[in-house]
Amino acid sequence: MRRRPGTSTRRRLAAALVAAVGFCAPVARAEEQPPRVNCSATRVGRRVVVRPEALALVAPELERLMKLGLAGRLEVELTLLRRRPLWFSERMDETKLTQVLAYSAKAGSWALDGRPLEGGPGTLELERVAWMLDEEPEAETAFVVEVRVRLQVVTTASLGKVAQWLTQGEKTEAERSALTRSLLRTVAEDLTSGAEGRCTVQTP
Repeated sequence: MRRRPGTSTRRRLAAALVAAVGFCAPVARAEEQPPRVNCSATRVGRRVVVRPEALALVAPELERLMKLGLAGRLEVELTLLRRRPLWFSERMDETKLTQVLAYSAKAGSWALDGRPLEGGPGTLELERVAWMLDEEPEAETAFVVEVRVRLQVVTTASLGKVAQWLTQGEKTEAERSALTRSLLRTVAEDLTSGAEGRCTVQTP
């Protein structure tokens, strides 16, 4: 019968993981702004251009970790929809992007995919996206763009070495792997931030 890791071992690993990255679980504060997404979109003929931005995505806890040297993985998903009266909107196109948000202690500044952010991480001007429709729609056709953004500062892979070191005393490799996956998944989920929003496509 396979032995489950003891409570003391689980607590030891969890405590050490927390200490290793030097973070406290995110706590909501009244003065903090919730993460949100803004976007503007325009259509000229068949071409649709979207300019998204994410605001208040980097909570103080995440900012502190990133200033210690951890990079943030920013996953952006944009979907173009055509509105249909009395029916579900039709998906016309979709784009998924991955960008890297990092802080340079040497320069004392933030950068998104290497592009300096003069105002810091409070407002992230994301990569502009352009789509080309198959054919030019009628003038009265309405489009909307949905934007979803997810920032993950610490990934499971980045904590793997710490967990392996702390679980060396377990009886079997299977037990070590199960414990590691469970705890790392919990830790990684605590270090994420996300938001979503939508905007109507405007025409000149």
